[in-house]
Amino acid sequence: MRTLVDIAESQVRALDELARAEDQSRAALIRRAIDEFLRQRVRTSATDGFGLWGRGDEDGLGYQERIRREW
Repeated sequence: MRTLVDIAESQVRALDELARAEDQSRAALIRRAIDEFLRQRVRTSATDGFGLWGRGDEDGLGYQERIRREW
């Protein structure tokens, strides 16, 4: 799917420099950036119900050990 997005000229220049350095197209870099953004922001319904552990930054054992270190 194609979409039209207005970005600053400085962003275009920075993308072009990075594209040359990584031997990729500007479009490939933008798609990768969108993928990374969505991974960070979008939560799946499978993990929404797991409270603390649904965030993926700590499991039950890690939480227990961290709390016990405070004693």
